[in-house]
Amino acid sequence: MNRLSVDHLLGIKGLNNNDLELIFDTAKKFKEVINRPIKKVPSLRDITIANLFFENSTRTKLSFELAEKRLSADVLNFSASGSSINKGETLEDTVNNILSMKVDIIVIRHPNSGAPFFLSKKIKSKIINAGDGVHEHPTQALLDCFSLIEKIGDLKGKNVALVGDILHSRVALSNIYALNLLGAKVMVCGPKSLIPKHIESLGVVVEKDLIKALRWSDAVNMLRVQNERMNFNYFPTAREYSQLYRLDRNKLNLINKQVTVLHPGPINRGVEISSEIADSKNAIILDQVENGVAVRMAIIYLLASNMNNDLE
Repeated sequence: MNRLSVDHLLGIKGLNNNDLELIFDTAKKFKEVINRPIKKVPSLRDITIANLFFENSTRTKLSFELAEKRLSADVLNFSASGSSINKGETLEDTVNNILSMKVDIIVIRHPNSGAPFFLSKKIKSKIINAGDGVHEHPTQALLDCFSLIEKIGDLKGKNVALVGDILHSRVALSNIYALNLLGAKVMVCGPKSLIPKHIESLGVVVEKDLIKALRWSDAVNMLRVQNERMNFNYFPTAREYSQLYRLDRNKLNLINKQVTVLHPGPINRGVEISSEIADSKNAIILDQVENGVAVRMAIIYLLASNMNNDLE
């Protein structure tokens, strides 16, 4: 039986090409399932999954919960607000209390980079990273790449640009790792203040001019400015940022070519992307949302399969 090379999904960095191929092949099968009249399979009816979200989330949390329920798993949802975390309880103690309820898989989003890795060394449950600080967001990168492959085919040799707040984006880092594994050429584009130093060491090209980036690209992933992670201003005004880096019809008309548009959400319409483009045929944003459920079903299923194999 094919199985993942890892015991947890902590980031894309720990995966290999075979892992990505297995995840995508499994996701294709689950996408067929969720488009049937009966959208549920009994694959994980003996598995209990806890969703631990220490940061606000809508799309990712709902997507994981739906994926788990489509697989017939028992689901526990934990939110940091109103929990004992606010009374001084440590992350490890909180998780151990939840584990005493016999939880098999933990999906965690945490504001501190490295929190999922820390937990993986402390507990026996499988860990899925749903976003940790400014580090990684592996399931988002996997669904982005899966959606791109559906739209434009094999990504080997394709040009993909990530535009916007690269400095604070865990989506950007995970996408860079995944796209590199799949053989794509990667460019990052944004204000100099929002591009990490030495990012070229990850095998990407840096471009400050959005028009040049668009002319180079087969696909462009528009990232929002993450104001909640900023302690000071990284550019003069939102208006100036939008003039230079918002994807709109005028800029696409200048390049005179078709470019596939992605966005991980939430969208700040009018800031990094215009409503006209977000809702256009160029955009596969709603495909990303649909594929997110299938990809997360695949990851949960494969990690649970690993767990069963470990017990044999």
